[in-house]
Formats: sequence, structure tokens, C-alpha cells
Amino acid sequence: MSETLDPKTFGTLIRDHVPHDSLKETARHWFETLRDRICASYEAIEDEAVAKNSPVLRDKTEAGRFKRTAWDRSADENSNLHGSGVMSVMRGRVFEKVGVNVSTVWGEFSPEFRKNMPGADVDPRFFATGISLVAHPCNPHVSAAHFNTRMIITSNGWFGGGGDITPIFPDSEEAKADAADFHDTFRDACMRHDPAYYERFKAWCDEYFYLPHRGEPRGLGGIFYDHFSSGDVHNDFAFTKDVGLAFYEAYPRAVRSRMMQAWTEAEREAQLIRRGRYVEFNLIHDRGTVFGLKTGGNTEAILMSMPPEVKWP
Repeated sequence: MSETLDPKTFGTLIRDHVPHDSLKETARHWFETLRDRICASYEAIEDEAVAKNSPVLRDKTEAGRFKRTAWDRSADENSNLHGSGVMSVMRGRVFEKVGVNVSTVWGEFSPEFRKNMPGADVDPRFFATGISLVAHPCNPHVSAAHFNTRMIITSNGWFGGGGDITPIFPDSEEAKADAADFHDTFRDACMRHDPAYYERFKAWCDEYFYLPHRGEPRGLGGIFYDHFSSGDVHNDFAFTKDVGLAFYEAYPRAVRSRMMQAWTEAEREAQLIRRGRYVEFNLIHDRGTVFGLKTGGNTEAILMSMPPEVKWP
């Protein structure tokens, strides 16, 4: 029988044979620092849009600012799931809705969920910390985007995550150009660690972010990796940080490249319909959504990824 975690501590889970254990606080701090940098960057884009008088969606003329909402389940002594986090959401002139969440959770996996997590069949206790982001722009010519990175400990330890770009008009030359720059930035990050990483994780992304019921990809891809443990935890963490910085650099370029373009009502209609694909993937296939809901995460933060407005034909 496994011991009960003390909810008053920071995820009491000591496993000397899992080197990730020593990085719990360091990883949490990195994800929060990256969140702060990303939020500042996107607020700067909002200010630029106002200064340049960018096209607007209805009455969304003001520069947006992130609203942060903290949640905490660490004090619930009657639960096997504990943790806390902060949901940061902005609605503005450029971003119709963008959310950046950080969370740290620990406890015991439910019996039905243990079979889905490596190492949980040996010991159901876990620790997880990470960042997740989803951006839904106002302008149909500005690509939507998704990013997350995380560290998880069971009786094993690993990193996972990645980023992908979802243009509304994926066959357009402008979308292909933005995606090429997005991919180049991730390729550079991968090359700093292992020349094989980019092709391996790009293919994984293409396979994962695919809608089998529609027979089409969700967007124009990026990279994705999971259960990543090379044997050198510090190198793996450094790679995960570089993945975060790659997204931090690449996506604002894609936004700035298109945010001054005008759009038509027909293009807005196409955007709302295309967003339906995003909803379908997240509710049917996304592992992160399932993991969050099964591990006591904040439901509103988990479903933050949903677009603010969407249609189906």
C-alpha cells in the first residue's frame, strides 16, 4: 500500500532512483518564468496593434491584458489529488482569446487511469508540473497556435511537450511561409541537442495532431515529444527549455507578420468553422485534456484551450 502524500508540502514524492525528483522546484520555476515572458511579449503585441491601428474584430479596439486566476487544491486533506496553478487569459485586439496556464499537481492516479501512465502500475503516486498555451487570434490571417512542456514523475521520470501552428487557410502561401519559419526555429532548437530530434519529433507531431475521423491534419505541425528520457536528465531539461524559448521566439513573428491584414466576413466565417477542428481534437484525442481532468487539475484551466467562438457547417 502506498503512503499518502502530505498536501501541505510541495508534492512529497522522494524516489532517489528517479533523477527528475531533484528538479521539481527548478522545473516549476522555469515554467512560471516562461509564462511571464510569454505574457509580456503578447501584451507588447497588443500595444503595437493599437499604435499601428490594426484591423479590429467588432468592438475589440483596446489593447488586451492578461487576467490571472489562481487555484489551489493542496489543502484538501480528503483527496488523493493535490496541487495548484495559475490560469492567465487575455482577450484583446489581436488575440480574441489566449490562455497561458501553469500548474503543479501530485497525488495518486485512480485505478482506472494507472494503466495509461508508464510506471503507475508499479506505484500509483505521481508528480507533474508544466505550462500550456493556446492562442486564438481575431484576424483570420493570423495562425492559431498551441504549446506545452511538462515534467512528470511516476516510478519513472520524463519530459514532454512541443508546439504546433494552425493556420485558418493552410494552403495559402502566407500560411506556408509562417509555418516554415516556425519549423526552422524548432529545427534550430533541436539541432543544439541532437541532429535527429527535429525529424523524429516533427513526424511525431504530424501523427499526433491528426483528425482520423476527418482524414486531415489539425494544422501545419511543429514538434511533439512525450515520455522523453535520454538518460541525462539535465540535458533533457535543457532541451525542454529550448523548446519553450523556440516557441516564445517563433509565434510572435507569425502574429506580427499578418496582424495588419484586413479580412472579409467570408474569411471570418471560414475561421469559425476551421476552429471546430480544434475543438474536435481537444475533446476527442488530446492527452493533456484527459490527464488534467484525471489528475485533479482546474477544469476551467484545462478547457481554456477552447476557442471563444466557433461554428460547424
